[in-house]
Amino acid sequence: MKVGFAGTPAFAAHLLHALIDAEIQVALALTQPDRPRGRGQKQTPSPVKELARQHAIPVHQPSSLATVEAQSRLLAHELDVLVVAAYGLLLPAPILQWPRHGCINVHASLLPRWRGAAPVQRALLAGDHESGITLMQMDEGLDTGPMLDVVRFPIDERDTAGTLEHKLSTAGATAILSYLRDLAAGTRRIATPQPAAGATYASKIDKREAEIAWSSAVATIDRTVRAFDPVPGTVTWCAGQRVKIWRARPATTPRGADAPGTVVAVDEQAITIACGDGALVVEELQPAGGRRMNAAVFAAGRRVEVGGRFGATPDGA
Repeated sequence: MKVGFAGTPAFAAHLLHALIDAEIQVALALTQPDRPRGRGQKQTPSPVKELARQHAIPVHQPSSLATVEAQSRLLAHELDVLVVAAYGLLLPAPILQWPRHGCINVHASLLPRWRGAAPVQRALLAGDHESGITLMQMDEGLDTGPMLDVVRFPIDERDTAGTLEHKLSTAGATAILSYLRDLAAGTRRIATPQPAAGATYASKIDKREAEIAWSSAVATIDRTVRAFDPVPGTVTWCAGQRVKIWRARPATTPRGADAPGTVVAVDEQAITIACGDGALVVEELQPAGGRRMNAAVFAAGRRVEVGGRFGATPDGA
């Protein structure tokens, strides 16, 4: 079969790698244009582009697929199926109708829950207990097409966006390979319409959501830390300096009378900070412009003591 692939981030690259390892001939790859990244804001190719180049797969990077010109460049290639995973561009009708068997989306949620751009982070922020992969025959709606396969598994209570995404990409690779093998053998799966109830929208992450409000419930803050690991990282302030918190957990001891954001304990392993209804045990932090470090090292270097304050703003408010 002539298989195309459309995707952009590491999640998609993992799936493309699975197709390559399975010796499926990928005729072309679609991915987002190079973007400025890092401190130097250097133009950087997506993980999918880097992997495709390594395996001599032709790469197309249209900034939009809405124009006839952009579409015609792709329609000149014959495809049996286009596998889509976190591509980032809407596919108009001519592209959806381009491959002989249409476009199959590997979506990182149990549709119709978490349609949209950030299903992994939204599931963690909401405290969902279950996630999974949905293989979907794409239509012109936003993740509204009928389902070809669903893989379910529980979300671990300490999962981060990074660990959950890895589980989802592994499950997605298994699901899409099974589907493609069936398709190559002439077996067409029956697509099932998505349930009418339970649809939610996973809007794109705004970096402001990653700023900790210490007056929030400790469970909410804990979910925020895990949902924004590894990107963009959860942010707070300490002694006027911006700090990212990477690893933390709710304290098991009851909260005292300290105001939210107050340091209630410092030991060799962690800094414990009061929240709205409990306390957060912070084990790993990263100061602005620095490296990730153990909380005890951070505390010693910046003289963080019991009674000190962390806050959502430089003045600790």
